[in-house]
Amino acid sequence: MNFEEALVYLDEHASYEKTGRITDPSTDKIRGLLGVLGDPQNDYRVIHVTGTNGKGSTSQIITKILMAHGLKVGTYCSPHLESIRERILVNGEPIHEEDFAESVAAIANAEGISGLRPTYFEIMTAAAFRWFSDDAVEVAVVEVGMLGRWDATNVVSPDVAVVTNIALDHTEFAGPTLEHIAKEKAGIIKSDSVAIIGETRDSLRPIFLEEPHAEMLFRKEHFDVVDNHLALGGRSLHIRTSHADYVDMFLPLHGWHQGENAAVAIAAAEAFFGGALDRDTLMEGLATVAMPGRFEVVGHQPLVILDGAHNPAGADVCASVFFDDFDPHGRRILVVGVLAGRELSDTLSALKVDEFDMVVCCTAPSPRGRNGREIAQMATDMGCVHVVLADTVERACDMALSDATSDDAILVAGSLYVVGAARAHLRKVLP
Repeated sequence: MNFEEALVYLDEHASYEKTGRITDPSTDKIRGLLGVLGDPQNDYRVIHVTGTNGKGSTSQIITKILMAHGLKVGTYCSPHLESIRERILVNGEPIHEEDFAESVAAIANAEGISGLRPTYFEIMTAAAFRWFSDDAVEVAVVEVGMLGRWDATNVVSPDVAVVTNIALDHTEFAGPTLEHIAKEKAGIIKSDSVAIIGETRDSLRPIFLEEPHAEMLFRKEHFDVVDNHLALGGRSLHIRTSHADYVDMFLPLHGWHQGENAAVAIAAAEAFFGGALDRDTLMEGLATVAMPGRFEVVGHQPLVILDGAHNPAGADVCASVFFDDFDPHGRRILVVGVLAGRELSDTLSALKVDEFDMVVCCTAPSPRGRNGREIAQMATDMGCVHVVLADTVERACDMALSDATSDDAILVAGSLYVVGAARAHLRKVLP
């Protein structure tokens, strides 16, 4: 099997990213597949990360901290922006095409032996776990795909289990309350795990404590952000844990929320190592953190920012960072496309669409992409004065750029699919 054949094999299997449906919410199939492969997920230590928002950034920060300490680190994340190889990383580098094909071929063989029919995400997860074993990583940072308890990644036995936060999302599978969401995400906590809980609502604390665990640390009580302010190119942070005070730490990511993600990541790294981190080593790790598509600045004059915010909670953070931290002097232009399955008005309201001078609507390049005309109509109904429609993400970006002056700011948001397409296109057209 070569790389192209591996992609064809994947596309032949059911995918939530295509259909928005999950017919068998359990870990039975992937456990069967991994059993045929010799359970490679048990060959290295694991930090398992879930949360409604921030789990991608938190996973990347943890990865860079561990790498700075000299460890060989595997990272499994989803979805990807431009290449599927971005989902399986070793020391921050995407898996090579040949290795990807080899790992997927092994899963195809296991499917034939077991008679099990895995989903796209189950194949990817099994392929990642197998590759991490073959490449002899020392620790894997594994990001949950959806919720937690029955997610395909929840076959690991993590040293550290991380919950970044809880907000309403994927309520069709775990709703309708925050308590339901919390219960599903708490399912990644195991009896031997140190649990790092970034969620701060007191009402949800008992739900986490119900899960068997070795130790449980809560933000505000055991670790927290003492100071978090804007700095050139990112955030300047003071983070306090039960082990240490980390003062004047620079994180090259935009948005106050990244300070909270960093606090969770540092607490997770401390739990993994069993104590305080060396300040210089921590600073070295933080300095290398990058998050493509998460409030990523890709252009200046006009300012062009990409953010994959895709649910109301994430969109609210995105808008606040855009309007408050960046505070553009010129006109504000929004390029937006969203997926079906979420309340459109909630996402657009959280993005503050009516505060933009121009809104360019498009259909996200996904089978679940909401029709751009629906988005445009909703934006108009919400009071947006200048709403235009583009037939593709690329065309939407071109329209925004052609209308913008050097003083203006363009935000591309609403879906990682939109951001991924925009990122590839803008790399070609921006100076």
